[in-house]
Amino acid sequence: MQVNRRAALAAIGGAGIALTARAGGREDPVVLTTNGPVCGVHESGGAVFRGIRYGADTATTRFVRPRRPAPWQETVRAVSYGAASPQRGSEPDQSEDCLFLNVWTPEARAGGNRPVMLYIHGGAYNSGSGSDALYDGARLAARGDVVVITINHRLNAFGYLSLGQLMPDAYPDSGNAGQWDIILALDWVKENVASFGGDPGRVMLFGQSGGGAKIATLMAAPAARGLFHSVATMSGQQVTASGPLNAHRRTAAFLDRLGIAQGDAAALASVPAARIIEALDLRDPVNPEFQIYFGPVMDGRLLTRHPFWPDAPPQSSAIPMILGNTLDETRNLIGRGAPEMFDLSWGDLPGALARHMRCDIDPYEVVSAYRGFYPDRSPGEIFFAATTAARSWRGQVEEADARAREGGPNWVYRFDLPWAAEGGRWGAPHMVDIGYAFLNLDQPGAMPGERAHALRVSNALSGAFISLARNGDPNHSGIPHWPRHTIAARETMIFGKTVYAANDPRGNERALFAKVPFIQWGS
Repeated sequence: MQVNRRAALAAIGGAGIALTARAGGREDPVVLTTNGPVCGVHESGGAVFRGIRYGADTATTRFVRPRRPAPWQETVRAVSYGAASPQRGSEPDQSEDCLFLNVWTPEARAGGNRPVMLYIHGGAYNSGSGSDALYDGARLAARGDVVVITINHRLNAFGYLSLGQLMPDAYPDSGNAGQWDIILALDWVKENVASFGGDPGRVMLFGQSGGGAKIATLMAAPAARGLFHSVATMSGQQVTASGPLNAHRRTAAFLDRLGIAQGDAAALASVPAARIIEALDLRDPVNPEFQIYFGPVMDGRLLTRHPFWPDAPPQSSAIPMILGNTLDETRNLIGRGAPEMFDLSWGDLPGALARHMRCDIDPYEVVSAYRGFYPDRSPGEIFFAATTAARSWRGQVEEADARAREGGPNWVYRFDLPWAAEGGRWGAPHMVDIGYAFLNLDQPGAMPGERAHALRVSNALSGAFISLARNGDPNHSGIPHWPRHTIAARETMIFGKTVYAANDPRGNERALFAKVPFIQWGS
């Protein structure tokens, strides 16, 4: 590797700093990475590199830990996004050769020592990529004078099919292969981000939904220790990982669906990727009313404990952390696929809650309590409030309280500003805060609120994330004082038409569901 690196330096006449190359009649930035030189483009006053390879083709390392790519000496054009992991749905450009990342920087030159903000996309552990226009990092990089990075990694069965018990010699790390991909990307950042103007000692992770859950999992993974200095999770929690027995049940059912014997590693390595994707429609053997779940596994290798149970991970106790959720998480999580929930009757409400709360509590008790809390609300409004509190917000409460008991530096927010679409029908739903954090409210997929408030809230939330990346504290001049979260007061910053700190908002709802144990979905 060192011989190739020196050869590349000599070939392009550099000394580990950014160079320029003539491309398309203009000078484009060139950076020498530890794998080889890459050439990006100048856009929006900064530089962007799309589709930088950080790992080898995973078709050659299916279900095992990722490998570094073979080094190259010729400058590689990094101007187009790399492929996404194979998945169901409409994500474009899918391939098992998917270990790519993207970099936006104000200046692609060593010595900038800028904070680094690395975003991990959502989509549970099943779908998505770092190539979505909503995650374009140009504005965030310019506004914060930071380096922004997004990544792709293996998903669904490719990233989380747990074969360690059935084929331990061939696939001991398969249950967390997607997490190992992220760790390899973080290793790349540690080695290379200085050449893009970043500070490898100030790497903040932020992610929404599944991205936040992946971050929570990394916080308990010994192999990730020291690779990031602060985190922000947006509607994404991972209190417990899948246990080994449930992971085994899912793997056995999935192999049966593929028609592959449980010990046949060769057949699994050669099965077409398209067949693996087709098999993802399998009913989950643990929760058969839903499709099969794949997520991180407590395998004794990447994870020797659950991420946030029975306590917050001690290895991350000093890491500053923001935990956020939205006011109306389930209005789109459930309401998109089941719009009839908006028009429930009182008679239908208990049954709907029983199906969707994902915790073992008497739905009639919940209806009675919520009618007392909010006597003017309709059955549909109560349905979405109760399912948000029971299944989508509850994990954040567990994590924030665990951090507070540990004494770690953590701050909690709730995003309240409603999406203005369809007369505000969706409230402040799951994913609404992404466009605000990236300053991308005009991009496809954004959920902007009323114009009079949206830009101010975007500046407030993105500023808090930038401040956390830069200083380890989200407080900045554009918001009121944001106090740390404690058990005594449960301080929470509200991002709505006004931005303010409140103590234990929705405390009545929190207390109602605190009477039943929390069970992480999929574990």
